[in-house]
Amino acid sequence: MEAAFYEKIGDGRVACKLCPHNCVIAEGRRGICRVRENRGGTLYALTYARVASVAMDPIEKKPLYHFYPGGDILSIGTWGCNFSCRFCQNWTLSMQEVETEEFPPDRLAATAASRGSIGVAYTYNEPTIWWEYLYDSCRAVREAGLKNVLVTNGFVNMEPLEKLLPYVDAMNIDIKAFHEGFYKELCGVKLESVLEVVERASKNCHVEVTTLIVPGHNDAPKELDNLASWVAEHCGRQTPAHLSAYFPRYKLDVEATGESLLLHSREIFRKHLDYVYLGNVSTADGSDTDCVKCGAKVIARSGYRIDTAGMSQDGRCANCGFDNNMVNS
Repeated sequence: MEAAFYEKIGDGRVACKLCPHNCVIAEGRRGICRVRENRGGTLYALTYARVASVAMDPIEKKPLYHFYPGGDILSIGTWGCNFSCRFCQNWTLSMQEVETEEFPPDRLAATAASRGSIGVAYTYNEPTIWWEYLYDSCRAVREAGLKNVLVTNGFVNMEPLEKLLPYVDAMNIDIKAFHEGFYKELCGVKLESVLEVVERASKNCHVEVTTLIVPGHNDAPKELDNLASWVAEHCGRQTPAHLSAYFPRYKLDVEATGESLLLHSREIFRKHLDYVYLGNVSTADGSDTDCVKCGAKVIARSGYRIDTAGMSQDGRCANCGFDNNMVNS
């Protein structure tokens, strides 16, 4: 399929405008994401409707803790990424080409509806480089009365983002660190572009943010404090934040994140944000939601099993009625 958001610039070259890399691609070559190819001066989206992984997942796995808690969501992904993270935790899909099957948007929407899913989560690899399929599928899913969820690195230009946002209900966006050096050296991109997307998306849909804590690289207390402060200022202090443990993967081999580091990071985040959760680690209260107003337990979580006895049907605290930024209808 011909790609959206590109220009023909002469000599058979094209300029892709989908993400801030703004790749200039010669005839027969691909962009940094590896899924957009110049064929005879026309840019093609190679993975349109090509799906590498399909599964029903708990919504908490995305992770989204304040969006239809306890719900299941049909989750799909393909291959490719516009980042080059040395620590990628899902590199088998993002960093290499894999076998796929055809899954047109209408079939996707019908499958989600037939399985009792709350909608579709575009995840596993970076969904924004799948833009043409993502856009068509989000519209089909919305027409079926279901929800669209993106799990993304947030590295996309504003024009394609703006066109997509009316069909997106929730996003989990990675903020991998809060200094440009980390993004440049370990991911090959600019932090500034990601922050613009986080702020813009938070004005349009439910947003939760995730930071993978990599020891010695993005765990300095001042950096964590600045990150949490920025999220509170630009997205609101009720924005749920997830701090996840890193494990050695792909090309980075530093020590795994210890529980004590995650707990300390959480305390820093809690100075600025009301809901801070720990991922990839088992702690007594790392994933529970407590009411900000009265302190009652709204949701108790153990792995992907949850107890919502403390939450009213409309998502409020059953004890005091406070709205803990829980989307449940």
